[in-house]
Amino acid sequence: MEQSTTLDIEALKITQEQYMLASQSLHLQRPGCGVVYPVGLYGWRKRCLYFFLLLLLVIMIVNLALTVWIIKVMNFSVDGMGNLQLSREGIRLEGISEFLLPLYVKEIQSRRDSSLVLQSEKNVTVNARNSQGQLTSQLTVGAEAVLAQCQRLEVHSSEGGRLLFSADKEEISINTDKFTVTGKEGAVVRHSVETPLIQAKASEDLKLESPTRTLTMEAPRGVQVTAAYGALKVDGRKDLWLQSTEREILLDASTIRMGSLPLGVYTASSGQASQKQATYEVCVCPSGKLYLSPAETTSTCQAMSNICLWS
Repeated sequence: MEQSTTLDIEALKITQEQYMLASQSLHLQRPGCGVVYPVGLYGWRKRCLYFFLLLLLVIMIVNLALTVWIIKVMNFSVDGMGNLQLSREGIRLEGISEFLLPLYVKEIQSRRDSSLVLQSEKNVTVNARNSQGQLTSQLTVGAEAVLAQCQRLEVHSSEGGRLLFSADKEEISINTDKFTVTGKEGAVVRHSVETPLIQAKASEDLKLESPTRTLTMEAPRGVQVTAAYGALKVDGRKDLWLQSTEREILLDASTIRMGSLPLGVYTASSGQASQKQATYEVCVCPSGKLYLSPAETTSTCQAMSNICLWS
């Protein structure tokens, strides 16, 4: 009993000491802080911040004013900008438009009540390219010439789309009912011409001429030259050939005249011809040359045959 009572007294003392120590620690004062650090912007930093905020506000106001001015000057709207209108069908321009760089479009169309005018200080060039970007066709309208570069050039009529003119590297075809040349010098052809009919106007002459070379007319079934209401004249500076390889040459007229035929010369054994001869006979040399001989009661071709020696 005594031992247990002693242990209880000691435990009570330890508990009282711990309580006193705990109560003393609650009444202890914390050590004081002598330095105070302020939090925030003060001095020149604060002034710089306000200056930059004010400058940013001024810039925003200037940008807003410039934006409003540009919208007013350029006439921006929901449909487009001024004379430029945007729609689902494309772009529509009113008035005169100037393009400083190349223009790539699919179709250019004018208004229904006005014409389309393409104008340039130097030239107007229209290019067509394939899917690989290679140039296939080009049309250039310049101050001195209009140049078209393509594989084939075609001109169709507005009614029915009839082909009127076509040109490629092989040939040029004109498919009109009538082709008229109105120049004073006519038409100059450097090579051959294939046509079923060459005809002049009713009141004008038709002239076929080759100034420095020959003029050839060929046809597998015949060549017909007709002057229905006038004379047909064939002139040659040197020789005029009428040749038929298989058939004959027919001269059918009420009067056939052969002017400027040479007059035969008498042989040494014959007498002199009369100076006032009115009638002559036509003689033929073995070479086919024609000449005149004075007509008498008998033929004088033999007496005047010396001209055949000169042929």
